[in-house]
Amino acid sequence: MDMPRFVGVEISKTNNILKRKCRDTELSREIDEITGKSGWIIGFLAENDDKDIFQKDIEEKFSVRRSTVSSMLKLMEKKGLVTRESVNFDARLKKLVLTPKAREMHCRMLEKLNMTEKKLKRGISEEKLEIFFEVLEKIRKNAE
Repeated sequence: MDMPRFVGVEISKTNNILKRKCRDTELSREIDEITGKSGWIIGFLAENDDKDIFQKDIEEKFSVRRSTVSSMLKLMEKKGLVTRESVNFDARLKKLVLTPKAREMHCRMLEKLNMTEKKLKRGISEEKLEIFFEVLEKIRKNAE
């Protein structure tokens, strides 16, 4: 008699494999210094490179308290990932700017992400991928 397959178990197993594969790379060791929300901030700043982004924008975008964002940005500055630069129109405001180090890391993360996506999607038709994403979204909604 076959054992029933559980959605949660299958998702968990897949997640464990993906995490293990990601941790095994040199890039992942470099990225460890920008874990969590710092990585989100780098991505947000990179995507909005043509705009002036301020601490307040980060607070609103990620629904994070001012003190938390302030601490994160201080740490990111210390690690050489962002700088704060004055703007002409308000001496009190400092826009957030990615350093070349953070830009390079962001590009490398995107490259790795694209390579991983290509590998994961190999041999799966667009139609089946669309069904997969629909089912996964439904599972997430059901879990909430």
